[in-house]
Amino acid sequence: MHRFVTAERALRAAAPHELLDAVRRVLVEEYGARSVELLMADYGLTVLQAVSELPQTAVPVPVHSSPAGRAFGAQEPCLESGPEGSVRVHLPVTVRGDRLGVLTVTLPEKESVRELLGELADIAQVLGHEVIVAERDTDVYLQARRKDRLTLAAEMQWQLLPGRSCSAPEYEVGAQLEPAYAIFGDNFDWSATADHLQLYVTNGMGEGIEASLLTNLAINALRNARRAGISIDDQAALADQAVYAHYQGRCFLSVLMFDFELATGRVKVVDAGSPQMLRLRAGAVERVTFEAQLPLGMFEETDYVAQDFSVEPGDRLVFVSDGVYSVASPKGEAYGDTALTRAIMSTRLLPAAEVPRAILRELTGHRGQSLPKDDALVVCLDWRGR
Repeated sequence: MHRFVTAERALRAAAPHELLDAVRRVLVEEYGARSVELLMADYGLTVLQAVSELPQTAVPVPVHSSPAGRAFGAQEPCLESGPEGSVRVHLPVTVRGDRLGVLTVTLPEKESVRELLGELADIAQVLGHEVIVAERDTDVYLQARRKDRLTLAAEMQWQLLPGRSCSAPEYEVGAQLEPAYAIFGDNFDWSATADHLQLYVTNGMGEGIEASLLTNLAINALRNARRAGISIDDQAALADQAVYAHYQGRCFLSVLMFDFELATGRVKVVDAGSPQMLRLRAGAVERVTFEAQLPLGMFEETDYVAQDFSVEPGDRLVFVSDGVYSVASPKGEAYGDTALTRAIMSTRLLPAAEVPRAILRELTGHRGQSLPKDDALVVCLDWRGR
């Protein structure tokens, strides 16, 4: 425990860009580590990239076929035999369900490593919290997440997102956007309190910078209203006014809004546009429809009405943008409900954080080409309730 406290203090005292140096120094001095690496998950969730000084020359580690990738996917420590009797320990670096990457520590004695796993996992968790704080003051960790250059529109969209996953006793949420390095209009947002989870899935019109600017305006208008303690129907109305005031109806944004009551599973819903929701309950998948209302910013002073909905423990909700369910195969066949149902069933045993990426991989196979022509957004919510 003394060694853990030493590591924690070192991380809290370190400069934002020196977190890896700080944790490496403690792990070498206190635990006899031979090497220490911090690997960050890239925006596409396909590889883990080492945090290092630019230019980054380390070979990326694949997420789906490596011991570090197994630790990242399973969210459990993974042990691997190293050279000269050493052992590599891969530890997930995660903050409240948001998967950031993996801390890899090479230790000399295999027999005693398992006794240290809990302590090392705690150090990786503290490192994750410090990385989140440090990103306000340094680009080191954001740069390590990039295996390709982001477009400016994608840069704006990723900065707008809350994270890619989060968890609490009542729920687990995971989300992913494609093409990860060139997104422009689709978006998601969430915020939790002691009693509520509010979740938004948005689909902005247009392309490139213009689509990103529209989404930024709408999301920040929704956040401004939410942080004022306003109900979701009034949030939609105020965001609608903000978008219309700027664009005068030339551009608008579709949004599906939810306000979950954590204690009861009761939900208020505003359906203002094209995002769709499917529910997996008791082994069956069905599309859940709500009363369609106008997208935000289409007309002046639109009134929105929240509808009632409910979730039960064990429910899985999957939200998709039109870049998923409308995508055509080379033969012109839309992805649609049948393919979505099959994808949701085939991923039913995966945790919520893994589901969006898995569905998007299946979508790539249907599309027949690696790069989509439109944004594709998948959000998965597992409801456990109280």
